[in-house]
Amino acid sequence: MISIVNYEIGNMGSMLNMLRYIGVEANVESDPEKLSMARKLILPGVGSYDIAMTKINQIAGMKEVLNRKAQKEQVPILGICLGMQLMTNVSEEGKLNGLGWIPGRVKRFPSYKDIKVPHMGWNSVDVNIRNKMSASINNQSRFYFVHSYYVDLIDKSYSLFTTHHGITFESGICLNNIYGVQFHPEKSHKYGMQILKSFSEI
Repeated sequence: MISIVNYEIGNMGSMLNMLRYIGVEANVESDPEKLSMARKLILPGVGSYDIAMTKINQIAGMKEVLNRKAQKEQVPILGICLGMQLMTNVSEEGKLNGLGWIPGRVKRFPSYKDIKVPHMGWNSVDVNIRNKMSASINNQSRFYFVHSYYVDLIDKSYSLFTTHHGITFESGICLNNIYGVQFHPEKSHKYGMQILKSFSEI
């Protein structure tokens, strides 16, 4: 069973539908007590960094449970889009601290003439680490992106995937039991299904 964390900001419905479509048992859960029993978590997110962290901070026990699952119990956790960004320390988009599970900061795409912001649409990834999450992905795999900010890791050895959009940025990160992808696997057809299936099998 995978629990999709419901902190009132994200695309829980489409994520749940995709997991069920590929035969993975999942639920959407907002109760920290029930989340504390989860064996795997997905942290989705759409919107701004500070609004998302405010929601997590306001739900009694939510942040404490997430930190315990991530760091003490070390259950597999997958952050998606904004959910991946929240796994870092800080963001140029706001002032609040993130969850700090993987050292890094979130930056806005630079204002170059050849860079369209937000980065929206299909783009490929380069695989930097071969593990269970990336086993079925190659450098021609394309995923669907929608974002104006990107993760800049302090330690590039945690870079699972990179993507080029004017600059090269981390489109996937991993550290021990923590995984994150900047793209939307639930909107990325067969390769997105492969990512979610691989996560379910970790």
